[in-house]
Amino acid sequence: MLGVLLVASGTAGAFERRAYEVVEEDRDFTLRDYGPAVVAETFVQGDFEDVGSTAFRILVAYISGENEASESIAMTAPVTQERPGEKIAMTAPVTQEAAGAGYRFTFMMPSERSFETLPAPLDERVRLRREPGGRYAAVAYSGFWSQRNYDRHLEELRVWMNLRALVPTGDPVWARYDPPFMPWFWRRNEILIPVGEAGGTDTAS
Repeated sequence: MLGVLLVASGTAGAFERRAYEVVEEDRDFTLRDYGPAVVAETFVQGDFEDVGSTAFRILVAYISGENEASESIAMTAPVTQERPGEKIAMTAPVTQEAAGAGYRFTFMMPSERSFETLPAPLDERVRLRREPGGRYAAVAYSGFWSQRNYDRHLEELRVWMNLRALVPTGDPVWARYDPPFMPWFWRRNEILIPVGEAGGTDTAS
């Protein structure tokens, strides 16, 4: 196991970002250890490039007061998106992953809140969930939220992982850190894949 280089935490823009420790850094690629978190999740069916808007509205409604306490909850980053066989993540983050023919999206809840203290959603499409920590390989990139851009960087990440004998233990997650009105050339995007080591076990803490 490589030594920890730094701890990444704090904000993405004005939003809290899920904290992680950087184990290795190589240009746009990093190997990270994430701790556990609580997320609000929803599942949406549709096209890769179109489902995000629907999921975002559902999850924003929850943190804007559509919950049993009529309470506003701080936004975080990134938003993540995932699908079966190719997961994608973002709270800003919002996360998305596929379930059946659809995608799973998540918003991370503020770190000072626990599962027990968060208000229950009024919308049955929203659910609170404890998300475990783990080790992830990641690539950061800017540009359009397109399938083509995603696929290109996913392949680059897989090549980088192969060179380090890092074995995927789950599907890719696509993370987006900026709102839709952000100019495409300033957008921060990431793809993350949970990993272990070749011939060994999962190295997540």
